[in-house]
Amino acid sequence: MELLQLNASELPLSEWSFERRFDERGAIQWMQDNWSKSFVFSALYAALVFGGRHYMKLRPKMNLRLPLVLWSLTLAVFSIIGAVRTGSYMVHILSCSGFRRSICDQSFYNGPVSKFWAYAFVLSKAPELGDTAFVVLRKQKLLFLHWYHHITVLLYSWYSYKDMVAGGGWFMTMNFGVHALMYSYYAARAAGLRVPRPLAVLITSAQISQMAMGLLVSALVYRWMNHADCPTRIDNIGWAAVMYLSYLLLFSNFFYQTYLRRRDAHLKKE
Repeated sequence: MELLQLNASELPLSEWSFERRFDERGAIQWMQDNWSKSFVFSALYAALVFGGRHYMKLRPKMNLRLPLVLWSLTLAVFSIIGAVRTGSYMVHILSCSGFRRSICDQSFYNGPVSKFWAYAFVLSKAPELGDTAFVVLRKQKLLFLHWYHHITVLLYSWYSYKDMVAGGGWFMTMNFGVHALMYSYYAARAAGLRVPRPLAVLITSAQISQMAMGLLVSALVYRWMNHADCPTRIDNIGWAAVMYLSYLLLFSNFFYQTYLRRRDAHLKKE
C-alpha cells in the first residue's frame, strides 16, 4: 500500500525533538512481540480491584484528595497535549487529503508528530488502570462500565497498534480529546472546585458521540477493507464493533440514569 508521505514542515505544528527521534519501528516491533502482556495487566487489575474491594469492606474509606488531584491533573495535561498534537495531524490530513484518507492511511502510526503520541496513547492504557484504585480505596460505587471500559480499551489498543489498522488516528484522537475534558473535570472536582453540572452532561455527551463515531469509522473501514489503501483485519473490525456498540449502550444508559431519570424524579417531587 502506498502510504501518505508527510514532512514535518507541512504540518501546522512544529515537530519537537523527542518526537523526531522517536523510533516508531522499534515501538511497533515491541508491541508485536509483547501485546499479549495486556492480558496479564488486565488479570492483575481485576484481581487487585475485586480483592481491594473485599479488603476495604470492613475498613474506613480513605480521603486521598491530594493524590487524586495530582493523578487527575497529570492525566489531564497528558491528554490535552496528546489531543493538540494528534488533532493537528488529523486536521492536516483531512484538509489536504480528505475524510477517506484520514481513516484508511497508516501514516498516523509513523508520521511526524503523531507517531510518538500513537505509541504513548496505547501505553497509557496500562497506567490508566490506576483510576480504579481511587474508587476502591475511597469506597465509591464501582460501576461495571468503569472496569469493563478500562480492561477492553487496554486489550483492544495494544492488539490494534501492532497491526497499524485503519481508523486508528480517529480512535486515538477522539479518546485524547474526551480524556482531556474528563480528567480536567476530575482534577477540578478533587480539588474541591464547584463545577457546573452542565459540564458533566457535556463530557458524557462527548463520550457517547465518541462511541457513535467509533462505530461509524469501523463500518467505513469494513466497507473499504477490500481496497489496498485501507488495511485492517476482519477480526479487528468485529472486536471494534462489539466494543464501541457496548460502550454506546452503557454510556447512554449511564446518561439516562444519571441525568434524565434523576431529573424526572426531582420534578415529580416538586
